[in-house]
Amino acid sequence: MAEGGGERLSERIVVNGAAAESALEVDGTLRWRSGGGDQCLRLESEVLGLDVQGTRITVRALAEAPRSGSICAFGGASGERRRVRRDYSLEMPTEAAALRWSARLMNCMDSLGRPKKLFVILNPFAGKKSARTIFEDQIKPILEAGNINYTVVETKYQNHAQEMTKSLDLPKYDGIVCVSGDGVLVEVVNGLLKREDWATAIKMPLGIIPAVALGTGNGMAKSLLDSAGDMYSIANATFAVIRGHKRALDVATISQKEKIFFSVLALIWGLAADVDIESEKYRWLGSARLDIYAVLRIMNLRKYHGHFQFIPAPGYENHGEPVKRVDGFKSNYVLTQQEQGSDSKFKTCGYQGPENSLDGLEWRSIDGPFISIWVNNVPFSAENYAPAPKAKFSDGYLDVVILKDCPKSAILGMMFNMSDGSYVKSPYIIYLKVKALRLEPGKRVGHDTKGGIIDCDGEVLAIGDAAADSNVQKHFMAYGPLLVTVDQGLATIFTPVP
Repeated sequence: MAEGGGERLSERIVVNGAAAESALEVDGTLRWRSGGGDQCLRLESEVLGLDVQGTRITVRALAEAPRSGSICAFGGASGERRRVRRDYSLEMPTEAAALRWSARLMNCMDSLGRPKKLFVILNPFAGKKSARTIFEDQIKPILEAGNINYTVVETKYQNHAQEMTKSLDLPKYDGIVCVSGDGVLVEVVNGLLKREDWATAIKMPLGIIPAVALGTGNGMAKSLLDSAGDMYSIANATFAVIRGHKRALDVATISQKEKIFFSVLALIWGLAADVDIESEKYRWLGSARLDIYAVLRIMNLRKYHGHFQFIPAPGYENHGEPVKRVDGFKSNYVLTQQEQGSDSKFKTCGYQGPENSLDGLEWRSIDGPFISIWVNNVPFSAENYAPAPKAKFSDGYLDVVILKDCPKSAILGMMFNMSDGSYVKSPYIIYLKVKALRLEPGKRVGHDTKGGIIDCDGEVLAIGDAAADSNVQKHFMAYGPLLVTVDQGLATIFTPVP
């Protein structure tokens, strides 16, 4: 809530050319009554910025679209909030009145704690390579209307955002904003956590603005906007950054021997990973590529051997079978000096994963074959896909969706219930919340040489079929056992609501 101080101001002024009885409340709400009825603007949730020239105050707003004939909509209506960019001209009767009102408005705006300077990382290859145009036409005008100073840098190759973030002079900025799909956000998190000052760096607020209005890789933006009841749009995502509200975000650490990767969205294996990665060849179809390729993949369904072990969250202890110990990993997953070896890059790479011990906690196991395993940190993986409807941003747990034996017709039916997450009600779905997990992926059922794909946040982490992928040596990890732990609230992200 904006706190401008002082008492309520009231004045007869001219709003957008029409005489109106108006008032500026202590909490920063601007109200006026004219021939069009009662209307209002809330500085905190609708106003971008101000401009004062003589007796005229221009309020630049991203106002909620009218509901029931009123601009002032305090909720209660169904559906997502939609905002409209428009300016409001307030013509004051005297310069003294203009001074009083502008001072109060400025004080209210200054009290909001909004970011003043942002480092914007733009991926020009995102979506249909339209990110640069989208920034110039849709994002830049909103940032400038909000009086935001910013520096824009375009990525030129994979992991460029990670490299930039590792060396960025963080004190110069109030936040890092990714104009892209989820991939650049993941690179930024990995870059921050590989700094020597990672403990401070990871607290830098992060923002995500989708590079396309309808995208397949914008699960974080969709999850954030949906949590506030906001429509998924570029404008709403941009305004969420400008408003400056922040929330904690869990970060998952994926470990395999000396290799570590940090994830904020999802780790998938099996059907979902095959669809996500193999459908890239049909990217020209846009977001429809996932649905089309999913049908093709379901009709020619694959299953994979494997083992899944996990530490259940409270209330999920009855799933799986108990195991005495988990081989191959230390329960407190901070690498020892001996495990790090002589390679100095692992001694200075920053954060090594959560230090909380897993000793004494009960591990349980579910054995394959599996159709799919989907490990989620947030509810949505894309605009129209909600694989983990129970996921929270900072509850310290990962939400896991497991599909084992299931008729093809039932899987096809689940596709129609993915948008709201209701597919998890299917009796074929195993839904878990876990504190940590160990995934041991195996070969495809019926094939001794073909494995699957391990997909992390939209990128191939490992692949089990060397013959099918000439780049297999370039993948970050081997197709083998992985340990995944979660650090509660490690990162900070801009959000529409506090």
